[in-house]
Amino acid sequence: MKYLVPAFLFSISAAFAQQLTPERANGLARLPLKCLQQEYPNKLSQLLADATELGSPKTLHPAFYGCFDWHSSVHGHWSLVYLLKHFPNLDNRQEIINKLTVNLSKENIAREIAYLSKKHEKSYERTYGWAWLLKLQQELDTYNEPFAQQLAQNLQPLTDLLAERYIEFLPKLNYALRVGTHTNTAFGLSLAWDYAVHANNVALQNSIRENALRLFKNDANCPFDWEPSGTDFLSPCLEEIGIMQRILPEKDFIKWLKDFAPRLFDKKYTWEPGVVSDRTDGHLVHLDGLNFSRAWNFYRLAHQYPKQLGHLKDLADRHLTYSLPAIVDGNYEGEHWLASFALHAFEDKGE
Repeated sequence: MKYLVPAFLFSISAAFAQQLTPERANGLARLPLKCLQQEYPNKLSQLLADATELGSPKTLHPAFYGCFDWHSSVHGHWSLVYLLKHFPNLDNRQEIINKLTVNLSKENIAREIAYLSKKHEKSYERTYGWAWLLKLQQELDTYNEPFAQQLAQNLQPLTDLLAERYIEFLPKLNYALRVGTHTNTAFGLSLAWDYAVHANNVALQNSIRENALRLFKNDANCPFDWEPSGTDFLSPCLEEIGIMQRILPEKDFIKWLKDFAPRLFDKKYTWEPGVVSDRTDGHLVHLDGLNFSRAWNFYRLAHQYPKQLGHLKDLADRHLTYSLPAIVDGNYEGEHWLASFALHAFEDKGE
């Protein structure tokens, strides 16, 4: 009995560590709130046509200049909207709403559109930033508060531009990008698919389905043992599973998955979380993001296919628990973006 009590207490502690409690929600909210209007340090990723295009981050991107780079700012906005929706009594609620309202004004979104409409910026943030922008739009659309509905209306023209850009770009992509970083094709398609279904954008759904099948349907035996690469924050194998899970009927998906990732059906299958050696290194800390991305894909599989894949929930919990404490360690290299990844994992966990 003396051994059972510590084991029981450990299991309770581990379960609590995986919950999105109000306290944890407030802690996660503080991270993007702190950097939402923090202009520097900043990585612009800008292509300059001439000297007239030089400008400060806030001048160039008045909506999404904070949190180090454009895409991190976008999903920082998503994080705060998500938390406000699920925790109405969130600390600093009014401050969050005020900052969202300032950043996502109609005028600021128009200037973002003007920037992305430059001929030499058509590939700007393709497709990682695009995907998070569509996710932000979906979150605002489904938040029944007057301020959120106004912000959704403000954002919609930029969302429409990026949806059109997806439809234009995908047929030109002859080969998928199977990497663990921003340009991963499957991840960008998954978030875009979720938005397309939400918005009943049939043209976008058709484009994503057609091109995902063209790019991924014949894939088999994904090399899980090759993961992770040193600075991955996405799992190439699992992100591909994520988009195919969305677009294929259940019977077809299970058949495809048995060819693509047969090891996942082993009830004893295990996978070690990615280990971060230095969280002050902006690239090495990516591996915390990898753990969250593995978690959200494992949760989604376990929820939809509990009989065949329910055992993957334990793996998801393990990855989530490993990296969750690290995102509030005071290092800006991770703090400016990891809260969004943790929240996406909680989202697919069902909390």
